[in-house]
Parts: sequence; structure tokens; C-alpha cells
Amino acid sequence: MPTLVLLRHGQSAWNAENRFTGWVDVDLAPDGEAEARSAGELVAAAHGLTVDVVHTSVLTRAVRTADIALTVAGRAYIPVRRHWRLNERHYGALQGLDKKETAAIHGAEQVKAWRRSYSTRPPEVARDSEHHPANDPRYRLVPPSALPAAECLADVVRRLVPYYEDAIAPELLSGLTVLVVAHGNSLRALEKEIEHISDDDIVDLEIPTGAPRVYELDDDLAVRDAYYLGDPDEVRAAAEAVARQAG
Repeated sequence: MPTLVLLRHGQSAWNAENRFTGWVDVDLAPDGEAEARSAGELVAAAHGLTVDVVHTSVLTRAVRTADIALTVAGRAYIPVRRHWRLNERHYGALQGLDKKETAAIHGAEQVKAWRRSYSTRPPEVARDSEHHPANDPRYRLVPPSALPAAECLADVVRRLVPYYEDAIAPELLSGLTVLVVAHGNSLRALEKEIEHISDDDIVDLEIPTGAPRVYELDDDLAVRDAYYLGDPDEVRAAAEAVARQAG
């Protein structure tokens, strides 16, 4: 049975400071490291769940979450693929700003649209900014036309789905259990695709940090069952904490 496990990275330093992060490469906070260890324990304890391969973004907070979780789960030796198409949504000129202060300036509804809507992009980051990916050496082999200055969730879906179809789906179809360690918006994009969530309903989907979500799939990769590992009340509280970040 094809099995897909999705894991949002643990709390980052900028999550803890309530700042827009996007493609800025910040590390895990101590609480995020603890969440990664907990995720690894949950994966190790799950009956019949043996991860065969891992995909992450190229951002440190996802890379380290995967490394910590796999070590705790006793699977540090399995293949790991990293790709920029699994990166967080690029928040453009908002990157680095405090979320509540931004809401106070622009209004809660505007910030909610920038954070959670399907088709509203935030203001673009300048081409000469340190936060533009064209100025980051890790993307030196990516065509400049593919690098965003800002993204809405629809943009993330467009860049992520081809990676899912070309790299992840074939492994699932071969019977492997695949773990994807990524970010709130890249995982929202992936869940939208595999669960067929509407453009309107995706606005309210919040993904908690450090909580592994398991998808049991059929031979056509349609969802047979989906559930979080761990205590449901803790998962719900973590999702509500994410929702409160912008005030």
C-alpha cells in the first residue's frame, strides 16, 4: 500500500519571533528541535510504518528537522532528496517583518489574504535584495525565470505539483513509504493536490509544526485514509497556535 507521510518542520527562530520567513534560511529554534525529535519518536512507534525515502526543501529548518527525526527513528541511512520546489512560499517584501505589526499597518484581512488566500501575492521583493533568490548561491543552477520575487499559494501549487508527479509519485507507485519534510505552504499546496481541496477551503487549512500526517493511498494514489500521528488534542492546539500568529 503506497504511504505518504508529511511533516512540517519544527518551530524556527523566526516562527518564535512571529516573523514572515519564506525563503529566508533561518535555523530551528530549540522548541523546533524538540518537535523534530518528537516527530521521529512518533514515526518510530507507528505500527507498520517504515520510511524508505525522504524529500525535503533546501532550507535549513526542513533539512535539520528531517535529519533529527530520521536519527531518532533509526532511519538516518535512507536516501534523502532535496529540492527547491519544496520550499516555503516566497513572501516577497514581507520577509523578515513581524506578522502582528504588519497586520496593524495593513489590516488583518489584507494580511490574511497574503498569508492564506489562494491567489493573492504579497508585494514583490526587489531584484537586488538579499532576499531575492537570484542572489542566493543555492539557486545558481535554477533558471532565473523560475525564481519568484513573491508567491501566492497558486504559484506554489504550480511549482510543486510537477515535482510530486515526477519524483514522489513514482516512488509511491513502486510501494515505497515516502516522507516529505517541508513547510506550511508547500505542504498546504501538496495536501490541496492530493485531497482535492477547493480554492476557497484551502484558506482555512492550518498545518501544525512537528506533527507527522500519514496518507494511506490506493494503487492510483487516491487517498484511502489520512490521520496525524500523536495526541489529537496536541495536534489541534498546535494548528490553532499557527492560526493565531498574525493576530
